Amino acid sequence: MKCTDNSLERSFYTEREWARLQRKEAEEKKHLRKLAAVLGLLLLLCGIMVFLVYYFVFRSHDYDLFVPYDNTDRVYGFRSGLQDGRTEESFAEDLCVSAGSENSGLLPLSAYSAGLFDLNRKEVIYAKDIFAKRAPASVTKIMTALLTIEYGNLDEMITVTSTVRDIEAGSSVCGIQEGDIFSLRQLLYGMMIASGNDAAMMIAEHIGGSVDGFVAMMNEKAKELGATGTHFANPHGLTDPEHYTTVYDIYLIFQEAVKSDLFQDIINRKNYYAEYVKGDGTPAAVTWESTNQYFTNQTDSPENVSVFGGKTGTTDEAGACLALMAKDLYGNPYLSIILHSESKESLYPEMNELLSLIEN
Repeated sequence: MKCTDNSLERSFYTEREWARLQRKEAEEKKHLRKLAAVLGLLLLLCGIMVFLVYYFVFRSHDYDLFVPYDNTDRVYGFRSGLQDGRTEESFAEDLCVSAGSENSGLLPLSAYSAGLFDLNRKEVIYAKDIFAKRAPASVTKIMTALLTIEYGNLDEMITVTSTVRDIEAGSSVCGIQEGDIFSLRQLLYGMMIASGNDAAMMIAEHIGGSVDGFVAMMNEKAKELGATGTHFANPHGLTDPEHYTTVYDIYLIFQEAVKSDLFQDIINRKNYYAEYVKGDGTPAAVTWESTNQYFTNQTDSPENVSVFGGKTGTTDEAGACLALMAKDLYGNPYLSIILHSESKESLYPEMNELLSLIEN
């Protein structure tokens, strides 16, 4: 009879020893099966963790835009801020918001449009037709100054070109002549303090490459600031049927400009002294005086209110205009704007009435 290897191996052990070996072998196999099960479970858990990390960290940031920039999209569309009623948070969170008429009945000004804005509290204290489109005259130059500060190298020297003559005769000027050499800084101060239309033309040509190029920049900046009732046709404010703005839009532009320390320095100056080189190479100097009657001692501000500075403007079409930054006794800032008062004689008394609404 032929023996198997198992029976031959068993012949060397007693029954008791053989049984013990068999139990030991069974236990080892059972231990190996448990170990394999544990390793399999660990691999499964690792796979699940890798999937979760991929899905929640990477995959969850992928947005399927079936219609890119659809106005109903939660990320890119108007619903992200406007359709849930949070228009002030999405666009005007840091701005004064008005329905167009606040306390106008309490202060019946004869000026066509006027507004008083509390910059700290973000409140409209007074509003009369602040969304009506008006000619702004030289108040336009607030936008010209804003862009000059934003894009210009103020230390760059500019040789005055023939473009300086492309303005109406008799309009306000700095008196610069073709061939004269000024710094951009000097032209900026001259434009704002003396309301020089000639300086505005040279600034526009220098910054924009051409006056038309600069005007395009002005209109683009107006859109960026939300000044939707504004369209500029020139950098100085002389009359043009396509040149208009609103009191509220001037507030938007003005409040952006006063964020600049340089702009605040400019509007706070009563005069400015500039040394320059004439077209024939000889040195010269000029002092430009402010056109603001609060700075020329022709008008006093109301008690407990100080006029910090601003921009004047006057044309036959626009009437007398004025945009001011004023402060109360505690230094809190306000913007006050009047468009189209009948004359300078009525403009400043009405501006004082407006400023008198500031509570201290």
